[in-house]
Amino acid sequence: MFDFDMLGLAPALNDALKRANFSQPTPIQNQAIPLALNGHDILGLAQTGTGKTLAFGLPLIDHLLAQPGKPAPKTAKALILAPTRELVNQIAESLRNLTGKTKLRVATVVGGQSIGKQISFLSRGTDILVATPGRLIDLMERQAVDLGQVRHLVLDEADQMLDMGFIHALRKIAPKLGTPRQTMLFSATMPKQMEEISQAYLTNPHRVQVSPPGKAADKITQSVHFLTRAEKPAKLREVLSADVSALTLVFSRTKHGAERLMKDLVKDGFNAASIHGNKSQGQRDRAIKAFRAGEINVLVATDVAARGIDIPGVAYVINYDLPEVPDNYVHRIGRTARAGREGEAIAFCSPDELDQFRQIQKLMKIEIPVASGTMPEHAEPKKPRNRGGFRGRGVKPKAANAGQKPAQSKRRRPRRRPAA
Repeated sequence: MFDFDMLGLAPALNDALKRANFSQPTPIQNQAIPLALNGHDILGLAQTGTGKTLAFGLPLIDHLLAQPGKPAPKTAKALILAPTRELVNQIAESLRNLTGKTKLRVATVVGGQSIGKQISFLSRGTDILVATPGRLIDLMERQAVDLGQVRHLVLDEADQMLDMGFIHALRKIAPKLGTPRQTMLFSATMPKQMEEISQAYLTNPHRVQVSPPGKAADKITQSVHFLTRAEKPAKLREVLSADVSALTLVFSRTKHGAERLMKDLVKDGFNAASIHGNKSQGQRDRAIKAFRAGEINVLVATDVAARGIDIPGVAYVINYDLPEVPDNYVHRIGRTARAGREGEAIAFCSPDELDQFRQIQKLMKIEIPVASGTMPEHAEPKKPRNRGGFRGRGVKPKAANAGQKPAQSKRRRPRRRPAA
């Protein structure tokens, strides 16, 4: 293990690291930074919360500082692609903390914000462009950005980009980039399609891996409560009341469920907010900012935020609903125990979620300790989503005599007029 000041980074970077109280690199940084500084392509595998942003950000900025000169209008020297708005903003904030005393510019483009303003600041050119693939494609089609000068490409949380269908956008973006270039791909998991992407876009990459996929950070204490769905609200309030000042992130499976849960918590006196796909970008940004500042201490979220919140002070992650995809459990609980701190992950498992819970344990190769309740032997079948009187648009209610043949209606024959 070495210190950051032993890497031979530019003085401006060493000063920025000292101001941020960074002294020793994390394992992924320890392996990736020296290789990236030497110009190698990187295939990095590490779970969320291990410091991947600095692993690619430090060598990227170091290379740019060694290549002075303003970017041409509409161009960028480096491009970082990330799957969600929250993650784009988080990456950009981290990089700006490192470039604050330099002349390097960091710009972001994401959906949900004024494309006119984005076209305006891109017209002046930028050194580092952090973007979601969808909005970047929009800007390319409007000829608002020229990627021909990009010599550094970073794909962060690449597996989630695959899950969200951004592979088609990547195929449109990659041919427009400059060559030769350095490419760094970072991912928490390594599905088969990821191997294909690495072969297509990376040149003789060096693979760095600090932990097997599906493994959570070492300092996360995990537990599970087995209970019915009707018991979940009371258990949540019990857990939150035990440490009312702690920053707690609560995950719900659906947008409507997250909003309803947040409103119920506020009614009960908890200082809560929510972020999900039905919120505007401004609302999501304000909620995360308030959560980071401690102005609210309970944030209810869907998986849209599972990889977009980097707040070292998150003490608890509560899986109010278990995720449908086991990998998402690992990403969710990775929001705590960040930057070397300790954290606690608490799961609520109802009988109809038993299969998901078993898949999570199989993925992580562990048995999660039981905090309360008893694990049922068999999973209950899931109830259909449309319950009660709601049947969905265009679906007619069944008739009371459904299944019976309708009675034939008797048609009156028209009377024949007598012949004249």
